[in-house]
Amino acid sequence: MNTSSIPGVTEPLLTFQIITDTHVTADPEHEYNQNFGQALQDLALHAQGSSGIMHIGDITNNGFPEEYEEVQRILEQHQASLPQLRYTLGNHDVGLGHWDSRLAMYTSRMGMPGPYHDHWTSGYHFIFLGTEEGLQTFCHLSGEQLQWLDRKLGECAPDKPEPDGQMQPYPEQAHLPNQPVFLFLHQPLKDTVAGSLESQEWYGVTQDQELRTILSRHPQTLLFTGHTHWELEVSNTMYPGNGQTATMFNAASVAYLWTDADEHKSGSQGYYIEVYADKVLVRGRDFTTGTWIEAAQYEVAYPVNALR
Repeated sequence: MNTSSIPGVTEPLLTFQIITDTHVTADPEHEYNQNFGQALQDLALHAQGSSGIMHIGDITNNGFPEEYEEVQRILEQHQASLPQLRYTLGNHDVGLGHWDSRLAMYTSRMGMPGPYHDHWTSGYHFIFLGTEEGLQTFCHLSGEQLQWLDRKLGECAPDKPEPDGQMQPYPEQAHLPNQPVFLFLHQPLKDTVAGSLESQEWYGVTQDQELRTILSRHPQTLLFTGHTHWELEVSNTMYPGNGQTATMFNAASVAYLWTDADEHKSGSQGYYIEVYADKVLVRGRDFTTGTWIEAAQYEVAYPVNALR
C-alpha cells in the first residue's frame, strides 16, 4: 500500500518487514519451502525502499546442513530484489542437536555474529535476542545477555557520517527515550500474545520475570516474537504495553499456522512495518493470497503515553 496516496498521510521515515518460523526442510517441494519462496516473492514485490527483513527464528526445521542449503537456494532466487535479511535464533535451529555445532552452523550459514546482536538503521535501534543453551522449546538468556539488553535499550542513536566524512548527530528525536526500539526474540513471554498462555505450553523464556523487569524500564520497546504460529486474525495478536512495559506482537509463521481451536492450519503470514514520527503501523500480511489481513492492522502511538 502506498501511504502517500492517502490524504494527510506522509511517507514513513522507515519501513521494514517481519517473518518467522519458515521451518525450511531438505525437500525443495515441501510446503514449508514453497511458502518461504512465496513469502519472499511477495516481499520482493512490495518492500521497495525497505530497511530490511527481520526473521524471528526457526529458519530451518531441524538445523541440518542440507536444510540451510535449501534456505540459501530459496534466498538466491529472490536475493537481487530483497533488502537485507537479519536473523533471530530459534529452538528448531539449535535445540535438536549438539549446541556448539548447531550454533556454529547458524552463525556461519546465516552470517549472524552470535546468539544476540544489535544494529542501528536510520537512527532506529534493532535488537535481536537468542538462546544460549540448546533447549528443545524454551530459550535461555544469560545474565550477561540481559545486562547487555538493558544497556542497549537505553542507548541513543550513534552519530551518522556525512559525505565529507564528518560526524553529524541524528535528529533530536532519535535521542529521545520514547522513540520506538524494535526487539526480536523467538519465544514469547508467558500469558502475553496469542499462543503464549501457560495452558497452551508455547511460551518459552526461562528468564521470564527478569526480561519483564527490564522491559518495564523501557516501555518504548516493540517486542516481536514467533514460535507459537498463531494466526494473526485472533484477538490477542497484540499485547498492549500501556506505558508500563513493551508492546508485544505475535508474528505468526511463514510455514504453517495455528488456531484458537488448537488446530493446524495451512497458511503463511507476516508483517509490514511503517515508522512515522508519532506512530508505528504494524500491518498483517497474508503471503499465500498476497493480501492485507484486515483484522491485524495495528497502530502504536509515540510517545508511549499518548492516547489514540
